[in-house]
Amino acid sequence: MSKHSSLKAKGSAAGKRSVMKRFERVKALQESGRWEEGKSPIGLPKTKVTS
Repeated sequence: MSKHSSLKAKGSAAGKRSVMKRFERVKALQESGRWEEGKSPIGLPKTKVTS
């Protein structure tokens, strides 16, 4: 049985990610000045993906 065409890898490693990890979101918030030191990293506000 073959894989469905939507499940095959089509250069996914080179593709653009549309989701940021928590540490990436904290870093983005720090750079924009919206992060307070000591604040809980749970329930972070949404951030735009740049790059």
